[in-house]
Parts: sequence; C-alpha cells; structure tokens
Amino acid sequence: MTQELRRTLGTFDAVVIGLGAMIGAGIFVALAPAADAAGAWLLVGLGIAAVVAYCNAMSSARLAAMYPKSGGTYVYGRERLGDFWGYLAGWGFVVGKAASCAAMALTVGTYVWPEQAHAVAVAAVVALTAVNYRGVQKSAWLTRAIVSVVLAVLAAVVVACLGSGAADLGRLGLDGGPETTAVSAGGVLQAAGLLFFAFAGYARIATLGEEVRDPANAIPRAIPLALGIALAVYAVVAVAVLSVFGAEDLAGAAAPLADAVRASGASWLAPVVRVGAAVAALGSLLALILGVSRTTLAMARDRHLPVGLAAVHPRFQVPHRAELVVGIVVAVLAALVDVRAAIGFSSFGVLVYYAIANASAWTLGSGARRVVPAVGLAGCLVLACSLPFGSVAAGAAVLALGMAVYGVRRGVAGW
Repeated sequence: MTQELRRTLGTFDAVVIGLGAMIGAGIFVALAPAADAAGAWLLVGLGIAAVVAYCNAMSSARLAAMYPKSGGTYVYGRERLGDFWGYLAGWGFVVGKAASCAAMALTVGTYVWPEQAHAVAVAAVVALTAVNYRGVQKSAWLTRAIVSVVLAVLAAVVVACLGSGAADLGRLGLDGGPETTAVSAGGVLQAAGLLFFAFAGYARIATLGEEVRDPANAIPRAIPLALGIALAVYAVVAVAVLSVFGAEDLAGAAAPLADAVRASGASWLAPVVRVGAAVAALGSLLALILGVSRTTLAMARDRHLPVGLAAVHPRFQVPHRAELVVGIVVAVLAALVDVRAAIGFSSFGVLVYYAIANASAWTLGSGARRVVPAVGLAGCLVLACSLPFGSVAAGAAVLALGMAVYGVRRGVAGW
C-alpha cells in the first residue's frame, strides 16, 4: 500500500515556500551575467523571463489542481502525455535542480567564508537536509523567517540606491541611445534564460501538492501570487541597481547588490547585504531540496527510481530516504563543482521540465485555453537553446543519458 504524505500547508504557507525558492540567491547573482548578455536591454530580458514564467505558472497551477500529488510535472507529463514524457520531466528536474542546490550551497559558502566556500556549502546542505527530515511544516516556518529577512535586505538596497545622489534613471537605457542598439536579440534571450533561473521556484508549490490542504483552490492561488510578488521585487531591485551602475558597470560587478550600495555611498550596508545573500541562498536551498526529494519520491513510487526511495517516515510523514539520498548527492556536488557551470546546467534542465509542463497543459483544453501553454512551450524551448553553448551541450548529454536509462529500465523487470 502506498503511503500518503500529511496535508499540513495552507495557501499562505505555499506562497511563502514558493517565494523562498524564487526570492533567493538568484537576485543577488543573476543580474551581472544578465547585464553582460543584454546590456541596457536587461529589463527587456527580465520582462521576457517573466512572461515565460507566467505561462509556466498558469500551466502548472491548472495541472496541480487536477493532479494534487507529489512530483509536479513528472506526474502531469505521465498522465497527459505518456510515461516517457513524465519520466523525462522528472529526470530533468532532479538532475537540474540537484545542480541548482549545489549552486545555492556554494553561494552561501562564497558569502560566508570565501576561502572555505566548498566546506561551508557541504555543511549547509547537511543542516538543511536535517531540517527537512523533521517535517515540511518546520521547513515552512523556517522559510517564512528567511523570506522576511531577504525582503527587508532588498528593501534597504532599493532605498539606499534610489535615495542616493548617485542614482540616475538615464542609466536604464530608456532613451534609445546607442548603448541600446549594440545588443543582439540572442543576447537579450540569453539574459532572459539566465534570469529565468531566479523565477523557477514556483514549481516547489506544485511538487508539494500532496502536502497542501484544499489543493484544488490553494495551489492555483498560491502559484501566480508568489510569482507576481517575485516579479515586482526583481523589477524594483533591477531598476535601483541599474540607476546607480548602468549596464556596463553592472556586468562587471562581482557582487552586484553589495557593490551597488557601496557606489551609492552606503558602504555600511554592504555587510548586511552579504548576510542577506547568504540567508537568501539558504532559503532557496531549503526549498530546492524539498522539491527534489518529492519528485524523487514520485518517481520511486512508479519504479523509475529504486523503490526504496518511496518510503515515508512513520513519525515525521516525509520521504526520508529520498531526502537523505538527495542531500548526499547535493553535498558531493557542492564539494566538487563550479557555481557558474551548475547554474547554466540547471537552467537548461528546468526549462525542459517546464516545456513538458506546458505541453501537458495544452492537452487540457482547446482554442483560447491553449494560448498560454503554447506560448510557454515555445518560450521554454527558445530560452533553453539561447543559453551558453556549454550549458546546452551538457544538458542535452544528460537528457540523452536519462533516455538511455529509461530504455534499459523498460527491458528489465523492476530494479
């Protein structure tokens, strides 16, 4: 008999968990490479990323309300498109988000103790895996505290930048000057793909579908609400930082938000921003481990992964074996990989995951009801192919490996 998870989360908790995954380290690190790719068109790239994310959110909300089970698009793809597509979505999510977990952990290490970044990253993974092991409700409370701290830090950055004499809205490039014509469409799309990395957290709400009370109503409300709040925060922060730096200087910033407050004359705030970045990365890592373990649980239930990973702890009502295995894998990655490589690889896997989500949602209706998933599907594929070549090549290779594993599994009775 399949064990069920306990439904303890309300709409507010679901929104907070989504925000914890979105308003995390991405906003502290993604602006610089996005500015490098898009220049003064950075805000256009942000807008494109938001449109694709909105389509994905709407598709995910419809599907999550219909299939309120742990696993997210792994479940939706299997139910709407067939076993293979559900498996491919789950594979892309697990491997892509494992890399994203490593990137978040390394962000913590970089901000807390740069000389020992890998050691701190591994310690962060171990600590948060232990928190998740004790139950999702405790994770939701911790995420709520983290989101509050990060929003307060980002608000301080915005006030410091826009309230300083260094702020100049002319640096946004809205006047159509020559700096806005020197960027290719490919650069803007690449920026959108990089910024999409920071939006992808709303999937965490869908993957927790089995632990949300009244999922048919709560999930469709929570996903767009979390996305809308994140978009508003990102847009205001981007405008504030650009007004102080301009796109060219922002592209070369090692720590964009900390450098921005120093440039605005508020050097005293820089250490606070560093702490905020570390806390944000911890929040993202907490939610990411939560989501990956739930997809692992769903895949194990269907024997796409070893069935032992489907066990649910009798006391804490969490997929404890899946959480432990995910924690071990992420800890190993955090000890070995490079942050930039992990982010690029993760973005590719997540965009493939959402492409399958949109294709699944496309089957739910006809006519106008198919416009949003069609736009989302096309947007995911375009952004995935616009990422740096190394990320695309590595992501395609890992997807091919997953297909090979699927083919072998089909020829073997069980594991």
